[in-house]
Amino acid sequence: MILILAAAAVISGIVGDLTDTLIILVIIVLNAILGFVQEYRAEKAMESLKKLTETQTTVIRKGEPVPIPSHELVPGDVVLLEAGNMIPADIRLFETFSLKVDESSLTGESVPIDKVSDPISKADLSPGDQLNMAFKGTLITNGRALGLVVGTGMNTEIGKIADLLQEDSPVTPLQQRMKQFGKIISYIILVICGLLFLGGIARGENIFQVLLLSVTLAVAAIPEALPALITIALSLGAGRLAKKKALIRKLPAVESLGSVSYICTDKTGTLTQNKMSVVNLESDHHLNISPRFSNLQLAMGLSHDVHLDKKGQPKGEATELALVERLLKEISLDQFKEMTQEFPRIGEIPFDSTRKRMSTLHQLGDQVLVLCKGASESISSILQNEETAKQLILSSEAWAKKGERVLAFAGKLIPNLPMETDLNNLEMDLEYFGKVGMIDPPREEVKVSIKECKTAGIKPVMITGDHPATARLLPLKSVFGRLMTLS
Repeated sequence: MILILAAAAVISGIVGDLTDTLIILVIIVLNAILGFVQEYRAEKAMESLKKLTETQTTVIRKGEPVPIPSHELVPGDVVLLEAGNMIPADIRLFETFSLKVDESSLTGESVPIDKVSDPISKADLSPGDQLNMAFKGTLITNGRALGLVVGTGMNTEIGKIADLLQEDSPVTPLQQRMKQFGKIISYIILVICGLLFLGGIARGENIFQVLLLSVTLAVAAIPEALPALITIALSLGAGRLAKKKALIRKLPAVESLGSVSYICTDKTGTLTQNKMSVVNLESDHHLNISPRFSNLQLAMGLSHDVHLDKKGQPKGEATELALVERLLKEISLDQFKEMTQEFPRIGEIPFDSTRKRMSTLHQLGDQVLVLCKGASESISSILQNEETAKQLILSSEAWAKKGERVLAFAGKLIPNLPMETDLNNLEMDLEYFGKVGMIDPPREEVKVSIKECKTAGIKPVMITGDHPATARLLPLKSVFGRLMTLS
């Protein structure tokens, strides 16, 4: 219809009817201005949001660390990474120190991944299995590392995902209906105007008068205000959404939201809090090392790298933070501080992916307390009691079937701090202290949102890379119309 209006304006100008020409042009220009202004504001808002997320990256230049804007990185740069950094590019790690990376934004795995610098011989591994790589857009939760930039921008793993989305936007239902309506009314008008023009010529009328009459009929028949009214209506809808903090970049998307019949959502960090929480706990009932705290409480309260900020709030890696937060439900913050003062750390054996455990050493009078935590199969292999080890494996498997991540604890007392040559024997013949089961709990507001979707006739679909058993056990299954898991 816009094209026919433009043609009518040109013809009106040719035959000398400047008033009609100006009116038609004003309608066309106003329609364009309305759409442009709305989308221009949205684009400016998006640019402001992007500026807020600009980051600095520390690179090694001439042997010295130099901060530069992350978008200036190029393949071959040596980058220094530390806890809290958002990884700015795909980086091959060649030096790591207790490095853990939250890759939930890329792989959906809510638990931070331990990274290594050793070469990996296997080929064609998925990003989640490339343990010597750090990927753009993921977050370092613990440790530090040095690495070599091997991919930036669209050449990163996250860039490949973005490339898959670089397709032409599909036509919205409103655009489809308007296109069909425009074609029908345009064809009808063109046929009528053509017949009128030919009829006038056949009767011997003045050709310019007949042409002007045909153009006038076309302008009168075409609802020239309709495009402007649709643009105004969509702009008002975009404004209402903006007040609810939803930014619309393209006006036709406003109407598309009202036509949604399915919503496909990721699980980790979207339906869940992307934050580990202890939901199950088993404590050993043997003689306690401390009269004030159980053995499991000592292990949960001492064997970690969590620290208290200026406000007294615990900060640290997600799994360890979950342990401390669970402990603080049993003891007070003052008792927690007293525990760390009473059992000061004097040494540690960091976690590594081969052992699948970590150990810390704490002074206890004239003795040394060894605390060890890790995967159940790792802890069971170093327990003194074989029967306890078997029971640990069986019970851990039962918890895992309920969708829980199991972490076991063990320890022992030794007479003095061992020499470096004795470290291999340090994690041997330990006593079982207990275990905990953790999950990534669902967000509180998600259940209400899903129920509202179903009320509106929208079917929510959960898409996750987690194990099907874990996905089925998410405490939202009762409100989902359909459950989809991608392994």
